[in-house]
Amino acid sequence: MDYVSIIGMVGATLTTISQVPQLIKILKTRHTKDLSINTYLVLLTGVILWIIYGLLLKEPPIYVANIVTGFLAAAILFYKLKYG
Repeated sequence: MDYVSIIGMVGATLTTISQVPQLIKILKTRHTKDLSINTYLVLLTGVILWIIYGLLLKEPPIYVANIVTGFLAAAILFYKLKYG
């Protein structure tokens, strides 16, 4: 694996796991008042476009990381709608 791929994998991993602490906090506190629904709508839209882009390029690091990120962002958005 070359250094460009390593940089991409590390970046994708960090971006993906950045959503985990927020989701854990929501699950523990059931508090979402301070979250912006628009932020997560835009994030989810962007992630969907990244998935399409990665699939078109046949680049698993792009689409796999964004599929996971999409599920995390969708879960946060779901709880935002559920808990208000």
